[in-house]
Amino acid sequence: MGKYKKVIIFLVAAILLLLIWYFLVRKKEMPPSFTTEVPQYGHIATMVTATGTLRPVDTVAVGTQVSGTLKYLFADFNAKVKKGQLLAQLDKSLFQAQVDQYRGSLEVAKSQLVYQEANFGRQGLLFKTGAISKADYDNAQYQYSAAKASVASVTAQLAAAEKNLSFTDIYSPIDGVVMNRNVSVGQTVAASFNTPTLFVIAKDITKMQVETSVGEADIGNVADSQRVSFTVDAYLDDVFDGQVKEIRLQPSISANVVTYNTIINAANNAMKLKPGMTANVTIYTAEKDTALLLPVRALKFKPDSALLAKDYVIQETVNRHAGNPPRGDTLHAGGAVHRPGTVNYVWILRGDTLQQKRIRTGLDDNTHIEVLSGLSTNDAVITSMNEPGTAAATAKSTGSPFMPNMRRRR
Repeated sequence: MGKYKKVIIFLVAAILLLLIWYFLVRKKEMPPSFTTEVPQYGHIATMVTATGTLRPVDTVAVGTQVSGTLKYLFADFNAKVKKGQLLAQLDKSLFQAQVDQYRGSLEVAKSQLVYQEANFGRQGLLFKTGAISKADYDNAQYQYSAAKASVASVTAQLAAAEKNLSFTDIYSPIDGVVMNRNVSVGQTVAASFNTPTLFVIAKDITKMQVETSVGEADIGNVADSQRVSFTVDAYLDDVFDGQVKEIRLQPSISANVVTYNTIINAANNAMKLKPGMTANVTIYTAEKDTALLLPVRALKFKPDSALLAKDYVIQETVNRHAGNPPRGDTLHAGGAVHRPGTVNYVWILRGDTLQQKRIRTGLDDNTHIEVLSGLSTNDAVITSMNEPGTAAATAKSTGSPFMPNMRRRR
């Protein structure tokens, strides 16, 4: 009897210990919690970034066609000039002397022409009366023709000398601003095979251009008239607007990297932009102001194998890798790139149930992606799973610190 009593006591103690462990010690299995986000309408853009150099829209190099010593300067750096304004003047003394010399020679030639003309007339009368031979008459005619040719030759030489004299005055060919002055008073300029550049004049610095290079991987998305924003190091807080003007076809190849010069027009009404500044350019290749946006990380979420075995997970029975994709869809290895019309899959939370949904996505800025179809603003899309014991929350996504700041279209 004592033996059975000990067994009963042992069993009762074991049951009590089991109950204590079950109700007090054992950790209860916590249901999983998720971070969700509701799709919202907003602005999204895809872009190409590059660096470039600011230049005036049009510049003219002003030179000289004659050699000489610079005697006067009438324009300096940053001077605003008008078309036809006198900029500089070479020493005229040698050119004026040459003009005077040819003028004297022309008077001599004209006097000789008058004499030979009269002589030819007299010789003609004598020849008709038989007083002189045919040879004397021909010689008089030759002298008269030579005198006429001499007058024409000296006249042409005088015109050339006068033209060279006029070249000693250097005039502005356009309205603009003097960007550079390469000469000083007293300096000798030599116009030989290459015309020396005296001034560089910018036509209108209220309109600037950014000359930038776009890589061959991105140039296919760049087109004329696309919106551009850029910053310069001198004004880091200011963002300047521009527009793609042209893409030049001649490629530049450096270290097997192919780039294409892209010209961007920009206004400079505030005169902050100066030629030669380095511009950090953002070209907006596609934009939408009212797109349904979803964080990109939502496309990367996938429940683990343990969750997939639960009854509250509803997975679409779609074979995403078999056969051809639906028309208009593009398959991407690993889902790294999402082009317009791409088919993707996300998980949404409906009460205590996880459901997989097939969606179509569009523009992707690496932080958000445009949802073309498959979701609404009432769907709680799962972006991540929390550790057991933490509450589900709705996260506010933040942009990548490495992406340029996007501005809405004005």
